[in-house]
Amino acid sequence: MEPRLIRCPGCGKTNRIPAAAPGRPRCGNCRHDLPWIVDAGDADFKHIAEQSTVPALIDFWAEWCGPCKLVSPVLDQLATEKAGRIKLVKVDVDKAPGLSARFAVQAIPTLMVIVSGMVIARQAGAAPAPALRTWLEHALSSTLS
Repeated sequence: MEPRLIRCPGCGKTNRIPAAAPGRPRCGNCRHDLPWIVDAGDADFKHIAEQSTVPALIDFWAEWCGPCKLVSPVLDQLATEKAGRIKLVKVDVDKAPGLSARFAVQAIPTLMVIVSGMVIARQAGAAPAPALRTWLEHALSSTLS
């Protein structure tokens, strides 16, 4: 669980973001909510994603996958737009075969939203940015009802 360096969209300062922590990450300089983008694998997924204090958007992807490379920047943008509201967890299927089997991932990219350890939404395949944004907003709004 390596911390990741994230640039604050508010003031531009670089912050070290842990993969798992209570609450949500904020800039140490200006206190702006930071995008929470982390990697997870078979060994640490439960701690990073299923026990997350905010909804976790899971991205099952692979380095060799063209559609995954198209979706990745859109997910990074959504994580930035929804800073403080979601955690983007990237799972490389080649490095996490146990998670791929557990969640029956048969196509990549596969996206899921997990809240309190439960999958509340799932999307397989690459979709355009507006469709992904709508899908995520619908999933997040269902957690409020």
